[in-house]
Amino acid sequence: MRDQHSFDASGELLEQVNQALCDATPLRIQGANSKAFLGRSVTGDVLDTRPHCGIVSYDPTELVITARCGTPLAELSQVLDAAQQMLPCEPPDFAGTATVGGMIASGLSGPRRPWSGSVRDFVLGIRLITGHGKHLRFGGEVMKNVAGYDVSRLMASSYGTLGLITEVSLKVLPKPRKTLSISLEMDSERALQCLAQWGQQPLPISAACHDGERLHLRLEGGEGSVAAAYDRLGGDLLDGSYWTDLNEHRLSFFDASTPLWWLCLPSNTPLLPLPGEQLIDWAGGQRWLKSHAEAAFIRQVVEKVGGHATCYRHSRTSSPFQPLPAALMRYHQNLKRHLDPCGIFNPGRLYAEL
Repeated sequence: MRDQHSFDASGELLEQVNQALCDATPLRIQGANSKAFLGRSVTGDVLDTRPHCGIVSYDPTELVITARCGTPLAELSQVLDAAQQMLPCEPPDFAGTATVGGMIASGLSGPRRPWSGSVRDFVLGIRLITGHGKHLRFGGEVMKNVAGYDVSRLMASSYGTLGLITEVSLKVLPKPRKTLSISLEMDSERALQCLAQWGQQPLPISAACHDGERLHLRLEGGEGSVAAAYDRLGGDLLDGSYWTDLNEHRLSFFDASTPLWWLCLPSNTPLLPLPGEQLIDWAGGQRWLKSHAEAAFIRQVVEKVGGHATCYRHSRTSSPFQPLPAALMRYHQNLKRHLDPCGIFNPGRLYAEL
């Protein structure tokens, strides 16, 4: 299957990159710019990926779809939905504006992440314009091609600092036969205890979030297994749109000018002694924190339990992403020098040193 409304603008993109290399001018890569709030600001000539769009190939029987970087994520999801398939990692599409390239570059995953995997786990291959002015292909369209030094998956969460993704092949999966969402009244500590117990049992949970008063669960799978889990857990039925609202940050929790922190924690981490409001997601592995506390204090508390903290919006810190140890930063700098030796792609978006 090919998208009749697609357009290959790779030649124009390559020309713009080579001109930037010739002029030593940095490039600010963006699609719909839906994630401009994440990371450090970037100065440079805008490189708009949206003209390079469309589904390149899709065979539902192979569970693989290939799309160009400027393709709206909503369009990709619509094509998959027609075949009763999905991207299991549930990347947010931010009101239909996000693009496929931005999805890979940011690596953001939704509520199903702990059970299905991240965006990176579903990348099979990419085409990439490097900082050497070359348009290269890495990986392929089958899992066995993803081995060794995996440049394709390296692009996930790189925020465009290593090169310009022009095309990506993704593994997709069939939609579950049955989906049911429920809500249980319990406090945060009890919710974390229950989630730790249920995680060791064959329950078809595919999303879990606690808002401070109630634990919300999504059950997915065969009709029998979902019905049996509901009989066991009980609770009130919940509108399935809750998970989309959570993923798109449309819940009332996110309606504030307070700095929003994204905390990634080891499983079974107890409640953290942090000021502000918390929303527990990913069965406890991801916490959203609204707090005016200093960045250093938040990160000190999170690091003690083996996690890391990112200032998601309204940042007052010069380093929104978790600062890297010196040794790890050197690895990142070496990688940047190899793939983008002139430093033209989104310089400083992740860290000032990159």
